Amino acid sequence: MLGRFHEISLATRDIRASVEFYEMLGFTQAPTTDTWQHPYGVLTDGRLFIGLHQRRAPSPALTFVQPGLAQQLPVLEHRGIELTLRRIGDEVFNEVAFQDPFGQTISVLEARTYSPVARDPTEVSVCGYFSELSIPARDFAVAQAFWEPLGFVATDESEDPYVHLPLTSDHLNIALHRPRTFDVPVLVFRDAGMAERIGRLRQLEVSFADELPRGLDPANNALLESPEGTLLLLLNEAS
Repeated sequence: MLGRFHEISLATRDIRASVEFYEMLGFTQAPTTDTWQHPYGVLTDGRLFIGLHQRRAPSPALTFVQPGLAQQLPVLEHRGIELTLRRIGDEVFNEVAFQDPFGQTISVLEARTYSPVARDPTEVSVCGYFSELSIPARDFAVAQAFWEPLGFVATDESEDPYVHLPLTSDHLNIALHRPRTFDVPVLVFRDAGMAERIGRLRQLEVSFADELPRGLDPANNALLESPEGTLLLLLNEAS
């Protein structure tokens, strides 16, 4: 229904600062098209694609590409989805948006806005392997009932390293977490040698946030905040 995953779209006031931050972490810039009139850049670690938009917009947004988007609208409407954005017409770049029950924005475009990058998905950034975008949900069952018809499949709820419900799909995994864990979405990275990665980040003079979910050892886990305010959670994962 949504099409193919395109990017996690982030709004930023200073696109240069955001680009430099992700490049410092080892992300690569992708060539972009002239679709958007505002400053726009895309960075990738080969698996995660981050779209930086210097404009005001819901952030982060999960963005997908669905060719023939106008013809797909009846399918969304049949599902009872209420659009928060509907830009459809012969003279515009077709785009729609809506939200999950707890306010997470999903955007669907008619075409790609950047070109592929010759980077292997195994060539991870300094942060390690991108695992999922984790989003807050007060009621996992309600959120699961929303996301599964869109192509995400829930696995077993886990309490390690905090209570969360993973949902998988072909090109992007998400997870649900309790708002008391984080009240905003977070990009989650995992690595068996995360302590060494954290040490390298400290050498790069990356700023770390102080608050970690209860029970996480700050020597082996960390939380970063990007210039635009995105949280990146680095988790040590046993090999």
